[in-house]
Amino acid sequence: MDILQNYQKKLFPFAYNILGSVDDAFDVIQDVVVNFLEGNRDHISNESAYLIKGVINKSINLKKRSRKTVGDFNWLPEPIGTENTDHSIATKEIISYSMLVLLEYLSPRERAVFILKNVFDYSHKEIAEVFSISVDNSKQLLHRAKKTLNNQGGDLSLKGFTSNDLLSKYVEVIKSGDVKKLEEMLSENIITHGEGGGKPGQALISIFGASDVAALLIQTFELHLRKFRNQFSDVNNSPAILYYAGSKLIACQIFEIEQESGKITNMYFVAGRKKLKGILGSGHLHAGGKPVQE
Repeated sequence: MDILQNYQKKLFPFAYNILGSVDDAFDVIQDVVVNFLEGNRDHISNESAYLIKGVINKSINLKKRSRKTVGDFNWLPEPIGTENTDHSIATKEIISYSMLVLLEYLSPRERAVFILKNVFDYSHKEIAEVFSISVDNSKQLLHRAKKTLNNQGGDLSLKGFTSNDLLSKYVEVIKSGDVKKLEEMLSENIITHGEGGGKPGQALISIFGASDVAALLIQTFELHLRKFRNQFSDVNNSPAILYYAGSKLIACQIFEIEQESGKITNMYFVAGRKKLKGILGSGHLHAGGKPVQE
């Protein structure tokens, strides 16, 4: 088990960034590592590279299959807490939540190439070796990925810009119910996405524009969130507000903040026991590695 956990810490960011699912990432890692430990390893000269390649390719295959049942973009990824580092996964290379959402527009292989190049600083030669393709093919996949992401707009930063001062002001304004002040904090073209529970086929609700989003946020807070305790946190290396009923995590609100203007450009609401188990503070990692709700 110690061996599995040691490998898991390094392998998790590769699997999670491709899959956007905590449980799926752990399942892929366990399958790859167990097969590795139980098989003949005499021919393997670089264990780390072998395991990373296995996890990446198995993650891609699982992502292809999951799209057939969940749909291409009717789903938000499972968030994961990145505020603390005293747990059994590495969080430094977990990409921002906004980027994780944008990556849903790519094919699984384009997504993997983009992640390897921009997050893990792989060369095209190294990427070609992982997928058994040519260097030119690797470059083409990256070009297509970047073109698709640029066409979708939004912030392509891999890490979020965190500002507790802005979150404090946001909570103060939203508690006051001042729609106009809230609008001033939002980008004119802000989009908010909401999904609860994470069930396949469940509708993903998106609202556009500062005026409509501000009105929705005030209404949602008054009807659903005011009664809960809130706590600031980092989720996917992005600023977030967690809402608790006692010690139980009820909902997570993740922000994308434009560093230059300080305005909120995207916002994501995630709720449901299944979708929130990867956030630190609402669960813990048991001996097998998977987060479980308290």
